[in-house]
Amino acid sequence: MKFQILDALILTPIAAAVIIALVPNRRSELHLPLGITLSMIPLALAGWLFFAFEKGIAGYQFVHDSPWYEPWGMSWHVGVDGISLALIALTALLVPISLAASTAITDRTKLFVVFMLILEAGLIGVFVALDLILFFLFFEVVLVPMYFIIGVWGGERRIYAAYKFFIYTALGSALMLAGIIALAFFHRDQTGVLSFSYQELLNLELTDTAQLWLFGAFGLAFAIKVPIFPLHTWLPDAHVEAPTAGSVMLAGVLLKLGTYGFIRFNLGLFPDATIELIPVMATLAVIGIIYGAYVAIVQPDLKKLVAYSSVSHLGFIILGTFALTQAAVEGAVIQMVNHGITTGVLFLMVGMLYERRHTKKIADFGGIWQVAPWFSGVFLFTAFASIGLPGLNGFVGEFMVLMGSYATLPVAAIFGAFGVVLAAIYLLWAYERVFTGPITNEENRNVADLNAREVSLLAPLVALMLVIGLYPNIILDRLTPSVEAVLDRIEATTTYEVPDPGPLYEVLGGGHSD
Repeated sequence: MKFQILDALILTPIAAAVIIALVPNRRSELHLPLGITLSMIPLALAGWLFFAFEKGIAGYQFVHDSPWYEPWGMSWHVGVDGISLALIALTALLVPISLAASTAITDRTKLFVVFMLILEAGLIGVFVALDLILFFLFFEVVLVPMYFIIGVWGGERRIYAAYKFFIYTALGSALMLAGIIALAFFHRDQTGVLSFSYQELLNLELTDTAQLWLFGAFGLAFAIKVPIFPLHTWLPDAHVEAPTAGSVMLAGVLLKLGTYGFIRFNLGLFPDATIELIPVMATLAVIGIIYGAYVAIVQPDLKKLVAYSSVSHLGFIILGTFALTQAAVEGAVIQMVNHGITTGVLFLMVGMLYERRHTKKIADFGGIWQVAPWFSGVFLFTAFASIGLPGLNGFVGEFMVLMGSYATLPVAAIFGAFGVVLAAIYLLWAYERVFTGPITNEENRNVADLNAREVSLLAPLVALMLVIGLYPNIILDRLTPSVEAVLDRIEATTTYEVPDPGPLYEVLGGGHSD
């Protein structure tokens, strides 16, 4: 079982999708409950994987490598390390929650559930693929279900948003495919063997020029997926038009394909280009942090506000990635998970508000606390976590990113810290207008508080905000060796020297993986 668990994580959602597809259309009442039930199987497997993962090991675990098409050097090669582990668990958790939050979808429910399960298989595949063609196939697979989730079950401008999402991401993917093929031919020229194995390609000797071009080919695909300013314009449209489940999966996991790709492939395969382009990537990260926050402040639409907050928060992840210190890179990975949790809850609650009032305009609300105190309290708690209140998960990630970035990019870290202040402004000001004050619109008097189903959806994510905030070692113990391995490789192949983590890093428990 140890060597097949990752196969099962990919194949069980596909098998579940097939089962749902075989249920007759006339039994529409079964599609969503059955989909939720079957999606619990990958969640159980991911939970087992997370706790069975051995701490203190930098390499890949649960590896399965079977030749796929040997003449072209392709194989079914999967494995998991500390960088991908928590993202797999997050994906498996968000899918059943997203499905359970989709009771308002009554049209073509079977197709919706099937697409959600295929999306889950593709996302997990991206995080475990160690063959670049396999990675590319999974990277592309996720586009199709998300395109239909937005285009079929989205809002009024869903077709426009779906096309924009697909065109942007497909363009970047085409460039990445060219880069993957180029790497395989470089490997053939140097060894006589064509290979797409990530671990074998790490041994390539590439010129500085080749690294820069390949960094650009991979980096553009990942930058669009994050998205990094100025390639972000597809994201607000996709978020606003997507159904709640689509927004949760988009913010929670899909955007992390870009940030994960930068750490796994750009830092790993092109270390010299990474060092050379640090100023560019840090500048774009800071612009994203400040720009996303400023635009969020002026949004009249609550869902669009949360969408632009993602642009800002993901800027922190890019900043931490290219600061190239242990604390910053670890903080970036933790922040990927944190953003998926907190922003996932925010999108869930915006969707719940929309189901109650059929509006997302901030001006249409006010005084919700008086009629829905539990709903208002959970939203405020999540806003505090997103802002980075000490004791909650957002603080851990942002603190590590800023602390680690200050050692190598002090100016960028200072501007990034200003982004934290702006986050408090846009979230708390929005909260004030939606939830506090008198009820001026009589329709708001009928807003219902959280029901049992909604509490069951939010509770595990709220619990994780506390668990990670109070005990980040649950991730750090598994993450640290893998990040150290990435930075050690950069030190070994370039003139770069990773700064000492420093005493503040030890306060968070970083560096202890035994």
